[in-house]
Amino acid sequence: MFRLDSVFKSYGGERAVDGVSLIIAPGDTTVLIGPSGSGKSTLFGLLTGLMKPDAGVVYFRDQDISRGSIRELRQRIGYVIQDGGLFPHLTGHGNVSLMASYLGWPKGKIASRVDELIDLTRLSPQVLARYPAEMSGGQRQRVALVRALMLDADVLLLDEPLGALDPIVRAELQQELAKIFRTLRKTVAMITHDLAEAAFFADRIVLLRNGRVVQTGSVSDLQDSPADDFAREFVRAQQPVEERR
Repeated sequence: MFRLDSVFKSYGGERAVDGVSLIIAPGDTTVLIGPSGSGKSTLFGLLTGLMKPDAGVVYFRDQDISRGSIRELRQRIGYVIQDGGLFPHLTGHGNVSLMASYLGWPKGKIASRVDELIDLTRLSPQVLARYPAEMSGGQRQRVALVRALMLDADVLLLDEPLGALDPIVRAELQQELAKIFRTLRKTVAMITHDLAEAAFFADRIVLLRNGRVVQTGSVSDLQDSPADDFAREFVRAQQPVEERR
C-alpha cells in the first residue's frame, strides 16, 4: 500500500526522519512506536502528502505521491488524530458528512452511509446532533472514526487515537477498533507510545528512534530478540514495575 525508499525530512537542520525505508503492506495493521521525537508523526505527514520529503520517495500503490493528485490521495486515506480533531463549529453529523457533501454525494447516499457506519462503530445517533464540546472523549473518537471511514478510504492512519482517553474507555474502544479492522479488512497504520496497545493491534510493529527504524517485527521479536540496547530498554521500561525488578 505504502512504500518509503530512503526518505529524509529535516526541520531547522535537525532530521526528523533519517533515511527511512519501510513498507506498509495491504490489509495489515502496522503500528509505529517509539518515544516522543522519534519521527512517528512526521512519517504520517509524509504518508498523507501534507509534507514532502527532502530526499527519497514515498509511494502509494506504487505511485510517487509527489507526482500524483494530493486531493485524490487524501480522499483515499482516512485520518484520525488524538482527541478526534473534529471541527468545533460543526455537529457530529456535519463533521462526518463534510467531505461527502463537498464531493456532491446525494443526501440519501450520505444518510445511508452514516447509518451503516454508526451501526458499525456503535455510535448513538443522538451524538451526531451534538457539537464536539458536548461529547465525551470516547464519543469524539467514534465520530472521528466515522468521518475517516465515510468515503470508504483504502487506508486508515490513526495517530494516537486513544491516547487521551481514560483506561476504561480506552480498553473498550481498543476492542471495538480491533473488531472494525477485522470486519473491514482495511490497511491500517497506527501511532502509539504504548507497547501493550501496539501488541494488541499490530501485524507488525516498527520501533523508531531519532527518525530511524530501530527494529521491525512482532512484539515477541522486540521482547525476545531486541535489536540493540535502546530496543531492550524501551521494552523493559513499558513492563510493570514488579516485572522490572
